[in-house]
Amino acid sequence: MTYSICFNCGSNKNLPLDKCTVCNSIPDSIDTKSLSIALSEHLSSKEDLYSYSNQIQNREHPSVAKELLIKAKSALSDPQLIAMLGNNTPPNSSSTNTTEEEPITHQKSKINNNKKAITTELHKNPFYILGVSIADNRRTIVSIAEEKSLEIDHDICQKARSELTNPRTRLSAEMKWLPGVLPEKASQLIQHVHSVPFEMIHNAHLPELATLNLLSSRIETIDDSEQLDDLMAAIMDFSGISEWIDMDDILSQINSDRETSGFPEINNIDQIEAIFTELKRHYRNVMKNALNGLNPNDLVHVMTEILEDVTENGEEHAPELIYQLIDSYQLESKPFLEEEGKNIEKLISSIRERAESGEEAITHLIDKLITVTRNWDRVAQPIQLSDKSRGLDHEESNEVAYSIRQLGIDLFNEFGLLEQSKRITVLLQELFSELPELIERVEEDAEALEDLFEAQRNVKDQYNQWAEEITYSTEWGTIFKKRLSISPDGVSWKDKTYPLKEITKVRWGGIRQSVNGISTGTTYTIAFGNNYSMAEVQVDKDFIYTKFIDKLWRAVGFRLLTDMLENLSNGESLRFGDAVVHDDGVTLIKHKFIAANESVKLGWGQVQIWSASGDFLIGSAEDKKTYSSMSYINDSNVHILEQAIRMKFKKGGSHLLSGLLADN
Repeated sequence: MTYSICFNCGSNKNLPLDKCTVCNSIPDSIDTKSLSIALSEHLSSKEDLYSYSNQIQNREHPSVAKELLIKAKSALSDPQLIAMLGNNTPPNSSSTNTTEEEPITHQKSKINNNKKAITTELHKNPFYILGVSIADNRRTIVSIAEEKSLEIDHDICQKARSELTNPRTRLSAEMKWLPGVLPEKASQLIQHVHSVPFEMIHNAHLPELATLNLLSSRIETIDDSEQLDDLMAAIMDFSGISEWIDMDDILSQINSDRETSGFPEINNIDQIEAIFTELKRHYRNVMKNALNGLNPNDLVHVMTEILEDVTENGEEHAPELIYQLIDSYQLESKPFLEEEGKNIEKLISSIRERAESGEEAITHLIDKLITVTRNWDRVAQPIQLSDKSRGLDHEESNEVAYSIRQLGIDLFNEFGLLEQSKRITVLLQELFSELPELIERVEEDAEALEDLFEAQRNVKDQYNQWAEEITYSTEWGTIFKKRLSISPDGVSWKDKTYPLKEITKVRWGGIRQSVNGISTGTTYTIAFGNNYSMAEVQVDKDFIYTKFIDKLWRAVGFRLLTDMLENLSNGESLRFGDAVVHDDGVTLIKHKFIAANESVKLGWGQVQIWSASGDFLIGSAEDKKTYSSMSYINDSNVHILEQAIRMKFKKGGSHLLSGLLADN
């Protein structure tokens, strides 16, 4: 027989050109025949076939090299080879049993449609071959063996008789039979071993060794039609009983049966233990062969469910039989985990290379990384649980998880991609809970990221509130419309827009108009711009002026105030009108009647401020002739300076104007 997999569903089958017994697909074209031959041991290793099977079951095209497909296609011209590889008809009902132990994840057990023809370990037992019971004495066994030799092979009868009548060899047959079970009940159970429900075996209250042997033979008859839940329950029952079975109880059962049959009692418990050790190897092979009959997805599911149950999610020690099964599973799943591990590393490298381009450039790669990692972890999960229950960390899982964690850290630290970093952290929390040290660090990562997310949400909320507070638009004019607006995008007047971050100068104020002493209203001026140009707007409506100035202050006023204070703290001096402002005070003009005016520098504690006739004035608190004035309407940022000085006088403290920065 040649091990191969179906090109359509990835299930195992005997011959590459045979019909698949799972999905009923038949390779009936040159392409599907060539692919099917490539998907067999004729051209591919078992490790490659296992990888191809996983790819097909994940709805991916198997990554078969082009050279192999060419070889496979050329093989189609050889009639003798084609005859060996299958004839596109369903396999017949016969099958060849094998006693060799087959790999869990590669080999699929051969289905025999005629269950009555299956030979289990109980059917190979001398008691079954001769049709005698464990209670029959030596004379009865010899007599029945002579009669039986007329029906079946004489040598087989003589060998069975010798094994049962020789006290030294009889013990092995007894322990592989149903010791402690009445002959009639034993005969009935073995007769229906192919169909007896697992639940009936569980609830039959048989002696423990008899239960193990009956369960073992029942599992030997299993095929693809069996329910996975029944198989899982049988393996868990089996492993538990075999772990805690008492050798003294077996000795007592054997001697009780021997008392009836007249054979000498067993006095040496070591003989019992030696044969039971041999039996456990047989039990393990039975379990593995049953698992071999599952497709890869069902196998992973069964192993995961068993480990979760018997170890209580890795918290408790498992029976030795389970560890033997999982060790074999680990060995056979290694090629797949290594290959998928390489794919994970490639994705991590690609994400790092493209992260500089922003979130959109890597989102689909993160999606792919999550999918591949989930697939990797699904296969590794039973191994992780097994290692955790033994007080170990699965080394390969640690390597994969820490590589992914480092990617998440770098995405945030180096590129500021908080959302993608959090996606990775959530993935690690979900998949690698069996790694205590890692999960502790990931929990810390998650807490830190959540704080950052909260801060980011607050900033976003504050931004949205600020954007709503500064947004305003108005129009006036009958024929030629004039439109003035402000928003996070900038301040617009007529056909020009100044982005908020580029505005460095603002000024505003109003002048009352009158004719013959009668007030005709107030004309308001609003100006804004940068170091190269200014836009000046005049309006005559108080509500427009008031509302727009409020929006303008919220949009740029605080930034301009902060920029001014930082410039002063850096040693710069700023001119407003005929005053020069320093961080530690202001240089004013001392006005003289006849002599030339004189510049006088005063500290902030030596000055006072006031407004008059559309000007802002700073003067000496002790000398009325020492003062400087600046126009609200004509001098830029006078309102900003006034706000800073008033805040300074109100808060006191530092002698420096920039001391306000420390208070905010």
